[in-house]
Amino acid sequence: MKKPSYLFFILAAISFSNAALARLNVFACEPEWGSLATELGGDKVEIYTATTAFQDPHRIEARPSLIARTRNADLVVCSGADLEVGWLPLLLRSSANKKVQPGQPGYFEAAQQVERLDIPERVDRAMGDVHAQGNPHVHLDPRRVVVIASALTKRLVEIDPANTSYYQQRGEDFHARWQTAMTRWNTKAAPLKGQRIVVHHKDWVYLFDWLGIEKAAALEPKPGVAPGAGHLADVLSSLKSNPAKLVIHTSYQVGKASSWLSTRANIKAVQLPYTVGGSDNATDLFSLLEETLDLLLEGIR
Repeated sequence: MKKPSYLFFILAAISFSNAALARLNVFACEPEWGSLATELGGDKVEIYTATTAFQDPHRIEARPSLIARTRNADLVVCSGADLEVGWLPLLLRSSANKKVQPGQPGYFEAAQQVERLDIPERVDRAMGDVHAQGNPHVHLDPRRVVVIASALTKRLVEIDPANTSYYQQRGEDFHARWQTAMTRWNTKAAPLKGQRIVVHHKDWVYLFDWLGIEKAAALEPKPGVAPGAGHLADVLSSLKSNPAKLVIHTSYQVGKASSWLSTRANIKAVQLPYTVGGSDNATDLFSLLEETLDLLLEGIR
């Protein structure tokens, strides 16, 4: 019987090494989930984020480059609750990647892991961009983020059991650091409780629920409908009898309506990062919430 050559052993060793070093390809729909996957996956994952903080995640073009990224993904992590309904289903269908279809371990919706707010009793087109499964912007409540992080850690373990202890350790480390940060944030944010703030879109429901902030009004007459002169005049009129402290918008929303109201109602207009990358300081989930609180607190002073 012919003995295996040294070349055989070398090739086998290279193959084993490559397999051991192979990283999970994670397709994150939004920057916040790319950041969370990085926290939990470390050097065992390769992250591709489909959108930036300067893009409206409701309205993304299903480009061929995104289809190609989805085709090669081991795990798709998105907000869900129909936030990406205009583009993600097309990516998934076109990719023909069985691993990341809804119902498979490679498909993860953050909003499905937590209790959702603003679930409507009925939905029709006249109501604007209303999500039947509830408000999808769950990442701005750290209480919900910690639940999502635990679920995502379990999903990484399910997909890549060979690295179970690695993911579990990183999950525990994230949980400890996040709980410490939450304690600090809760103390820091105390002056925001009860403040009345005008929003551009219903991006801030979970942030306000956490901090006890009251939504004074919305610049959009209906979700997803651009502010018009008549509606802005109504908002201004309503603030005369029940004033607000601030008007806020995201980095991907046009600030013209906020500036209009700010000038006429004599309140500050503040652009918040909304997600990771929305400002120079918001480089990960921790600094995103830190920066958001800093800007809100500065705005009400």
